[in-house]
Amino acid sequence: MKDDSKIERLIAMAERLTKALEADIVALKAGTPSKMMSTDPEIQKLSALYGREAQDFDIRIARAAPQPLRIRFMTITAKFREVLQLHARLLARVKNASEGMIQAIAREVERMNAPLRTYGPRPPAKPQSPGAMLFNKVI
Repeated sequence: MKDDSKIERLIAMAERLTKALEADIVALKAGTPSKMMSTDPEIQKLSALYGREAQDFDIRIARAAPQPLRIRFMTITAKFREVLQLHARLLARVKNASEGMIQAIAREVERMNAPLRTYGPRPPAKPQSPGAMLFNKVI
């Protein structure tokens, strides 16, 4: 009975996380990442708890579970995995798009700061772009 309650707990957590990820997918597709549920501290705690529970879960418990419970567990786990993969793909797309925009803006700023005339005498050394700053605390 203890093992069945462990499976039920994993199923409940996976269902809740699946709903949160599905809401995130809708928010990402709508272009409103501020409405993502996965940034909610409660969902983040649930994700961490699910990770620990799933890591400690022994497959023999699932094999020994009653058939209806085992089928339900396998179904929700497969759905969770599928939604998680779709969520990861969408996040990767958003990340790539935002990085591309930042790079395009940086190139445009550099182009605008470039000298207007490329002919004639050049300064002795081309001024370097400040680029990223690096802080080193070692003296």
